[in-house]
Amino acid sequence: MTTQEVANRYKELEKQGRWDLIQEELYSQDIVSIEPDKAAAMGMQKVTTGLDAVKAKGAAFNAGVEEMHGGYCSEPVVGGNFFSVSMGMDVTMKGSRWRIYMDEVCVFEVKDGKIVSEQFFF
Repeated sequence: MTTQEVANRYKELEKQGRWDLIQEELYSQDIVSIEPDKAAAMGMQKVTTGLDAVKAKGAAFNAGVEEMHGGYCSEPVVGGNFFSVSMGMDVTMKGSRWRIYMDEVCVFEVKDGKIVSEQFFF
């Protein structure tokens, strides 16, 4: 798949809430996921390597969510081997009575029809 095709499929699956299929279909086995410094300061790993580890990171985040109130994902913007989306969510985390609004820009690199890296900016 081209970068545009990967981006289009990402958006299609995101609309369905199929984050599991995004990872299964579109991510390389050797995916590298990079979080910003402030996420690392909150206890998240700065760099996660490998599909199984990225899936585990997502599962750990989801396990900490008490209630998902809503979210969004923009249409992808493609440039070369990269595409980006802005994304956000409105959540209450377990152990907290406060709702958190998170907005971020996500940048994905595509090689050989698979997402090989993802980096988050918030």
